[in-house]
Amino acid sequence: MPLKREQAEYFVRLPLAGLTREYPNHLMHLLNGPQDAQAPAALHPIFYGCFDWHSAVHGYWLLAHCARAFPDLPQAASIHALFARHFTAAKAQGELDYFLQPDRASFERPYGWAWLLKLAAELRLWQEPQAPAWREVLQPLAELLGGRLRDFLPRQRQPIRTGTHYNTAFALLLTLDYARTEGDATLESALRAAALRYYSADTAYPSRYEPGGDDFLSGALTEAALLAALLPQPEFAAWFGRFLPDMAAGRADPLLAPVEIGDRADPKIVHLDGLHLSRAWCLRRVVAALPAAHPASAGMLDGADRQQQASLPHIASGNYNGEHWLASFAALAAGAA
Repeated sequence: MPLKREQAEYFVRLPLAGLTREYPNHLMHLLNGPQDAQAPAALHPIFYGCFDWHSAVHGYWLLAHCARAFPDLPQAASIHALFARHFTAAKAQGELDYFLQPDRASFERPYGWAWLLKLAAELRLWQEPQAPAWREVLQPLAELLGGRLRDFLPRQRQPIRTGTHYNTAFALLLTLDYARTEGDATLESALRAAALRYYSADTAYPSRYEPGGDDFLSGALTEAALLAALLPQPEFAAWFGRFLPDMAAGRADPLLAPVEIGDRADPKIVHLDGLHLSRAWCLRRVVAALPAAHPASAGMLDGADRQQQASLPHIASGNYNGEHWLASFAALAAGAA
């Protein structure tokens, strides 16, 4: 189902408030010397807000995506002004310079890398007159991170299946969108080869073990969504039947049910709201890749709806632990590509 205008208006309020909020800030930062003991905005001239680097990146993605979908949003002028103020050559160079310093080759790998590439793809698609200039200043960093991921995947012999930032399938899925938008066949080929090497032989995934207590991704469903984007329909349907046999047969599966969330003020437990939203996104992508009238489709769509409804009311809770990031996942669940 497509993103609705009223949803877009609601979602963009959160990153507009957070992207220029420097503190509190969860700074993952390797110091090479005393000169590196600097404030977030000095280290990251564009992506210093929204509590951490990757949340700032996908906050900008959310603004660009919603403004692209609905150019006449009431917040359009504020969105354009924020991009114009932050997406300058000097500030983008500062972001690039951070990654080029010694011992920072793994900074934000792979989650932040993938969201940066997703943002670059969104800027290419956005029919805003200034968007090409904003994309141009970001492109050196996108090319650096795309190249680093392409070179890294052959060395990472096993995928990371955890439901948090290090999940391999989620990063490959977002990066695949970038590669296809850019027409980067070399990167797409590397992503395909890695995904098939990691996941094509998987069978009988133990979905009863999900989620962990701070997951915001489903290891099972992100993998399924990735293979759905890569395999021809008959091949994917056969793989899916082997991978999640109960779900594929239309039977009950724990991945279809909302989970209990004990404390939304806790920065880790509130991840489970993101889990509901990312599950909904993945379930719908999988259903779209299955044959019409597949026995799994009705139950999967119902599961997606129930999980989205369980967490959508909580993205603007008044607690920054969730508000700094959940709107991006709500947009994915609501129909963002």
